[in-house]
Amino acid sequence: MRTLNLDLGARAYPIHIGSGLLRRPDLLDPALGKGPVAIVTNTTVGPLYLPVLRETLASLSREAVVIELPDGEVYKTLEMVDRIVGELLAHNCDRSTTLIALGGGVIGDITGFAAASYQRGVPFIQAPTTLLAQVDSSVGGKTGVNHPRGKNMIGAFYQPQMVLIDTDTLKTLPKREFRSGIAEIIKYGAIVDLGFLNYLDENMEALLALDPTTLMHVIEQSCADKAWVVAKDEREGGLRAILNFGHTFGHAIEAAAGYGTFLHGEAVAIGMVMAADLSRRLDYLRESELNLLYGVIQRAGLPTSAPRLPVENYLEYMRVDKKVQGGRMRFVLLSALGEAVITSDVPEAAVVEAIQSHMETA
Repeated sequence: MRTLNLDLGARAYPIHIGSGLLRRPDLLDPALGKGPVAIVTNTTVGPLYLPVLRETLASLSREAVVIELPDGEVYKTLEMVDRIVGELLAHNCDRSTTLIALGGGVIGDITGFAAASYQRGVPFIQAPTTLLAQVDSSVGGKTGVNHPRGKNMIGAFYQPQMVLIDTDTLKTLPKREFRSGIAEIIKYGAIVDLGFLNYLDENMEALLALDPTTLMHVIEQSCADKAWVVAKDEREGGLRAILNFGHTFGHAIEAAAGYGTFLHGEAVAIGMVMAADLSRRLDYLRESELNLLYGVIQRAGLPTSAPRLPVENYLEYMRVDKKVQGGRMRFVLLSALGEAVITSDVPEAAVVEAIQSHMETA
């Protein structure tokens, strides 16, 4: 097992990474409050890992309320938050209740927002079961749900008590979901860690084969890179925005194509290609660097083209992106591989060209 610490002063918490961690009461116990425990999961993950987690809690003489939600991005809504709150109230859960998010990024985001909201805040634990959630969404305290007009438009910054990453859960993860998670891993290499990007370039085959040593290193390094950024800028006042590399385009792709058409990581992969292309068009990035990033994304088996829709469909969602300031879109671009910049000084014509260059052929 490896343990990292996200240094946020009084809100600091450990990130445990290893095999069999859902069976470790010694790790779970310190993060639990004295009151009730409620596990939020979905209809896919619940049957696989809920019995294990309940058995671990039972060894601590703790029973849990179980709240099972439907599976999928389309259910990342206020309606699901209301369902969680309703179940907590029905079971007389008070402010000493601890929520445990057992699932992927959708479950983690919904549960975190419910925890931030219920009785003005109760503790919660992230137990991510997908690669994407393990390396990205479970770390850093971003919680929330989608609105029909934009992704993650309703939410809060709310840190967990602990992140418990059991790598055994990846053994049952569909290959498409696993590849989706690799997109966020590649992102860290692109924005802050060129050495890591080169490592991915050289070890992608081993990662796709779930080689234990490679997998452990990749998850640990991804969490370390994200923790470093979050510790410097918890609430995205500046630096943390670089973690949105590829997301301005990616979120627009998810929304325009219809939530569920693309997995989040798939849309981010396409978004990174578009953002890198835009960086090249603005003379920030060299052609050789663009090709390296593009090649890593391709070898991960991720998509690199968006649906052929009117460009305005994508621009409409990009204009309501959370990073828009003063009516101007802000972009996370690359001045070099491993070095991200944030700028609003981007001609719309160049944005249009970047989108059009990476649409599916008819």
